[in-house]
Amino acid sequence: MAALQEKKTCSQRMEEFQRYCWNPDTGQMLGRTLSRWVWISLYYVGFYVVMTGIFALCIYTLMWTIDPYTPDYQDQLKSPGVTLRPDVYGDKGLDISYNVSDNRTWTDLTHTLHKFLAAYSPAAQKANKNCSSEKYYFQESFEAPNHTKYSCKFTVDMLQNCSGLTDPNFGFEEGKPCFIIKMNRIVNFLPSNGTIAPRVDCTFLEEKHKDSQPLDVEYYPPNGTFSLHYFPYYGKKAQPQYTNPLVAAKFLNIPKNTQVVIVCKILAEHVTFDNPHDPYEGKVEFKLKIQK
Repeated sequence: MAALQEKKTCSQRMEEFQRYCWNPDTGQMLGRTLSRWVWISLYYVGFYVVMTGIFALCIYTLMWTIDPYTPDYQDQLKSPGVTLRPDVYGDKGLDISYNVSDNRTWTDLTHTLHKFLAAYSPAAQKANKNCSSEKYYFQESFEAPNHTKYSCKFTVDMLQNCSGLTDPNFGFEEGKPCFIIKMNRIVNFLPSNGTIAPRVDCTFLEEKHKDSQPLDVEYYPPNGTFSLHYFPYYGKKAQPQYTNPLVAAKFLNIPKNTQVVIVCKILAEHVTFDNPHDPYEGKVEFKLKIQK
């Protein structure tokens, strides 16, 4: 018992540690002989080589089964979402408010539109094709350069009075603002049976405004339609130059100093806008208040 309770000095502990690192009597290093270290090293090298091979085989098999042009698991995305520009989000969704007499309140809104529409300049759309068929643009093969598919042009001038070219303020200064509506992309999605193009329809959401005065809207392109030749979309890898078609809505009779709620729906056979779990599927709702 006395021997067990005997405390070792620091030098004794250091000597034991040195013998553990290298024992000249037994030829052991860190508790193992050289031959045992060689065998255990070979074991772990072989083990990790096998594990790496199995992992690489799994990744190869997974990549072999994946189509690089079509994303998997699209079954829950039947109808496209709809977005609005300028997109100003408040505590409860899109909430846009400005004063026509104070350009500081709407300059950021017009800047957002100019920045967004930069991708639709003629220079940015140079690589795309001029399409005018008004029919679905099906492409079975990859005929475009670099094993891709062609995309149809959508240039900013198609938005006419809401293009920012003739009126850089997009109507905000006069209290008749322009808003840009865009459908989100879904690979291989066809919005209708091929005879009627989808279109945008904007109305007041609240009954008191509907009854007193219907919303007066100018749409660009005319009738607020998304031409069918922009569909189907084949994916980012197949159509790297693709840009979404747009519709601009210019609101002409928004009552001043009153907050209104506006809903813009996509009217098409295969687009739904009554999903209670997704308020932006097939439509976009936003609050608008123009002060004067």
